[in-house]
Order: sequence, then C-alpha cells, then structure tokens
Amino acid sequence: MTLEELRQNIPARIIGFNTTDEDLETRIREIGFAESDTVEVLHVGLFGRNPMTVKLNGAMIALRRKEAAAIDIEVFA
Repeated sequence: MTLEELRQNIPARIIGFNTTDEDLETRIREIGFAESDTVEVLHVGLFGRNPMTVKLNGAMIALRRKEAAAIDIEVFA
C-alpha cells in the first residue's frame, strides 16, 4: 500500500520507497521521510487530492500525490 492510498486519520509506518526516479526519492528523503517513521494523512485537497497534508513524526508536511505514491506503508494492526 502507498501513502497516496491511505485514508485520513489512520496511522501507518513507512516501509520503503517505490520509485525508479532517484531524484524523487532523494527529495522525499530530504523532506524527512525515512523507513520506520510514523505517518498519517490529515487532509487532502479538493482538486485531484492535491496537495495532501500528512503528519510525519509530529510535523505537518504537504505532499503531491506523485510523491505520496512513491512511499510504501503498512497500517498499524
């Protein structure tokens, strides 16, 4: 499952990155995303679900759907 598919207010853990675009993965990592981090979707935009506001380890961050689609997650059981 990817972060793009996660419904609002459901906590999940990042398990990896799924992209062939090395620049995109580098940007995502520079923002602060890393394996084992806790993430939760707080809000999605009205037009095409862009941008998405997520909570990453307590910090609020805005992402594009393309970026969120490159982040693999697992929902907490």
